[in-house]
Amino acid sequence: MKVVVTVMPKPSVLDPQGAATAEAMRHSGLEGVARVRVGKSIEIEFEKAPDQAKIEQIARDLLSNPVIEDFTISG
Repeated sequence: MKVVVTVMPKPSVLDPQGAATAEAMRHSGLEGVARVRVGKSIEIEFEKAPDQAKIEQIARDLLSNPVIEDFTISG
């Protein structure tokens, strides 16, 4: 079984990497870029179905910084 944890900066947090990426896209000729947010995606493969509560704890405590990031779990 595969679980994907997606971690993104909270909407209220400045994202300098996203701003730099958006500017680079504009300079490369891509028109209409309004905003870019850069995050990370972590794929975890399990031999059997994991405990959902444990996955949420790991995502909150290890894979993200809850002060400035939100996460979603799929899979």
